[in-house]
Amino acid sequence: MRAQRRLIALCLAAALLGGCSQSGGAGKRGGAGGGRGGATPNPVPTAAAKITTVRATSTISGIIAPLQNVAISSSLTEPTDQVNVNEGDVVHAGEVLAVLDTADLRAQLAQAVATVDTDQKIAASDDAKVTQARYSATLNIGTGVDQVKSARAALAQAQTTLANDTLNLTRDKQLSGQGYIAQQALDQQQTQVNVDQAAVRTAQANLQTAITNQTVNGNNANGLQQATIASAIADANAAHATVGQAAALAQQYQTAIAKATIVSPINGVIVNRNLNPGEYPGARTIFTIQELDHVYAELNASSSDTFSIPVGAPVNLSVAGAGSRSYKGTVVAVLGQVAPGTTNFTVKVLINNADGKLQAGLPVTAVTSLPPVTGVGIPTAAFLDDAHTSIMIASDELVDVVAKTVQVKELASDGTTSIVTGLKAGQEVIANGQLGVTDGQSLADK
Repeated sequence: MRAQRRLIALCLAAALLGGCSQSGGAGKRGGAGGGRGGATPNPVPTAAAKITTVRATSTISGIIAPLQNVAISSSLTEPTDQVNVNEGDVVHAGEVLAVLDTADLRAQLAQAVATVDTDQKIAASDDAKVTQARYSATLNIGTGVDQVKSARAALAQAQTTLANDTLNLTRDKQLSGQGYIAQQALDQQQTQVNVDQAAVRTAQANLQTAITNQTVNGNNANGLQQATIASAIADANAAHATVGQAAALAQQYQTAIAKATIVSPINGVIVNRNLNPGEYPGARTIFTIQELDHVYAELNASSSDTFSIPVGAPVNLSVAGAGSRSYKGTVVAVLGQVAPGTTNFTVKVLINNADGKLQAGLPVTAVTSLPPVTGVGIPTAAFLDDAHTSIMIASDELVDVVAKTVQVKELASDGTTSIVTGLKAGQEVIANGQLGVTDGQSLADK
């Protein structure tokens, strides 16, 4: 305000001086009209920098992309029985798109199921053999123990008999020598002793055999019987593994048959149909479905946009050719390089497309509301350069008010007011930086 008052004072002084000069000139020239007096020029317009809040926007363009783009193919080598949809049809998740022929798969499934039944019976038989082996092992182990006991008892009995008969033989020899018994009786007793000795040897052999048999049979932890049980268990496990393999094969056929009915995984629109009745799917994409009830606007952003546009910012989108129709959206992502080595970025906006008018590929223009910025505000027209880094202020030099260039940094702008740093609130700023005012020029001259 002080600068404005000085400007007014300077203008008044200039007017008075001009009037005096005109009067003197008139007297010298002998009449009015001889002077060159004219109107005082308007002062340079200024505005005071002040603390304000700017709610800026960013306008960038891009294209519409579907929420999901699903390409459907099939690994089955079966011909197509029927196709239920055409391009442009709206489909829902779970809806049948096409059905492939499964006659051969069903025949293979029936054979696999029969194999499973046969293998299950074999496995059941092997399970029974395991049970039988366990019972047999228990019996054989117990029998072996009893045989050892019996053999020991038989040996003891044979040894006792031999001892008795040997004692009798000794007595009979004494009596025979005294003539009390006949030689025939002595010979018979000798024969009996010989028989008893043979019986002892047989009993000893039987005991050794029983002990060997018991050792070989072992117990439930080791030995022949445990090995027999382990072998039976191994056979049963192998049989059950065979059942599992057969069942897995049957499951594969069941899965293949289920896949022969091709359904839509999402709600969307068929944008590509590449399958007809009688054709084999092959390795190609047979259907492409786009989910369009919600879509993305993929906006081409600069590096500065990645800093100024936050996730969650509201967006207003317009489409060329749609008249005044606009769509509301929200920024859901600010993505990095579109391609390695570039400085192109993508701002991704989620849009509700309930009416289905926004198709993939449509060009759109988006106006994003940026967070409000508070600071020292000046007219946006005050900048001297396109980069918005310099302005002119009215500098009070005591003798005169002159223009002075000042470097600033623009933080935000709504197109009318810019928030800057490098300037204090209250400073008078030349409101229009395109007036041609030069650095150091007296503002009263303008």
